[in-house]
Amino acid sequence: MTKTTHQTSAASAPTGSPSAPIPAVVSGGRVLAESGSSLPSPQHDPAVGPARTAAQPPPRSAYLHIPFCHRRCFYCDFPVVPLGDRADGAVGPGAASIAAYLELLHHEIARSPCGPPLSTVYLGGGTPSMLTPAQVGGLLEALGRRFGLAPAAEISLEMDPASFDRPRLAGYLAAGVNRVSLGGQSFDDAVLASLGRRHRRRDLLEASGWLERAHRAGELRSWSLDLIQGVPLAGVAGSDRTLPPSGSSPPRDAVLRHWQRDLEQAIALAPPHLSLYDLIVEPGTVFDRLQQRGTLPLPDEDSAADLMELSQRRLAAAGYGHYEVSNYALPGHASRHNRVYWSGAGWWGFGLGATAAPWGERQARPRTREAYADWLAASEAGEGRPDSSARPLREAETSRPSNCGMPFDERLLVGLRRREGVNLEALATAHRIGREALADLRGRLQSYEQQGLLRIEGPRWRLSDPEGLALSNGVLRELLEWWERAGC
Repeated sequence: MTKTTHQTSAASAPTGSPSAPIPAVVSGGRVLAESGSSLPSPQHDPAVGPARTAAQPPPRSAYLHIPFCHRRCFYCDFPVVPLGDRADGAVGPGAASIAAYLELLHHEIARSPCGPPLSTVYLGGGTPSMLTPAQVGGLLEALGRRFGLAPAAEISLEMDPASFDRPRLAGYLAAGVNRVSLGGQSFDDAVLASLGRRHRRRDLLEASGWLERAHRAGELRSWSLDLIQGVPLAGVAGSDRTLPPSGSSPPRDAVLRHWQRDLEQAIALAPPHLSLYDLIVEPGTVFDRLQQRGTLPLPDEDSAADLMELSQRRLAAAGYGHYEVSNYALPGHASRHNRVYWSGAGWWGFGLGATAAPWGERQARPRTREAYADWLAASEAGEGRPDSSARPLREAETSRPSNCGMPFDERLLVGLRRREGVNLEALATAHRIGREALADLRGRLQSYEQQGLLRIEGPRWRLSDPEGLALSNGVLRELLEWWERAGC
């Protein structure tokens, strides 16, 4: 599991994985606000009447959360269920737990309202590659029965090195998977150990080789490699002899040299897609405890922009397009599923901790197996659960489009994550945001526009690449403050 951004950010959400509220405001992976946060609505122009958005079409994407993993990484605050290093979906330790959960997941899919054929499916976690190919195929068949799968659907599976071999990979491809997201995180064994990862450099190189050979043979449509930047460096072999003691920030030049080595190794493996995330220390994690003790040697926050600029410059030279704050792709290999989240379109979500947004309205499932099972039982009985934000899905609630799309602030903030930015005039018109409010916003952002960090090109607003995307926190803070101040 890589935390990003399902769906984005090394400690907030894995790419493609909405098992928590999607981070809407991120600079190099650093979250400023969660989507779904309770922000006041701005004043609307009385001349145009009350706020209203256009109806959204039914979802054509689905996310399935597989919570099981071998061990919890030190930065992870996701709803996961560690089962031990020997666990597997086939036989042995953890197999019964996995089978019991999959029965619940199949039940939820079967009771979901019907919709059009799915164009994208994403199995995230956790470590979905702990499931057998037959189990993955069974979930895809269940989705096919309920919704149908479009002929050219993108079917993504998160996989961890050392959790699969070549025969298992072949089994996943035969089951219908055509895109893989590989959670590499680092090529440095000492860093991997410091992150609490199970695999090592050798495992990552081997797994990457299998994926690239399958891709070149036409058996795998695409694959992505996830890496984390801004990792702990004290004691890392070969990083720099002048590194400070544990808990102090390493020198900027050591941080950049270490990251450049990871980038060069990644480019040499030729993944069609790369997701690069900043490490974020989340409350309650092992890293949080280490940081409170002063024993976590992380680079300072000012290094984040330098790392992103280095990444953009080197990857652009290698032919990768920087199409979103944390994501790079060769032509034709951008993640279609992630673009669903960033565009404000709706999606189905299944499994414990998963967030669904059939027509823009967030519906979060409980984060534990027991609570998830209770929620499904209550849903079966047609009852809501007053102690949970997750409400049962009823046909009457979700079988037709509504006027409740993603809120204006989320659409704006998520839109600015993308290279193309957002058509602010069209967005404001759809949400009935008055011209005076937009003029006030542009005034607040004038200094960023003058510095070249924000580009306003007719109706479209976007952050410049790499400077604006790398230094986006300032712009996005201003947006949040403007939204709060304009509220009624």
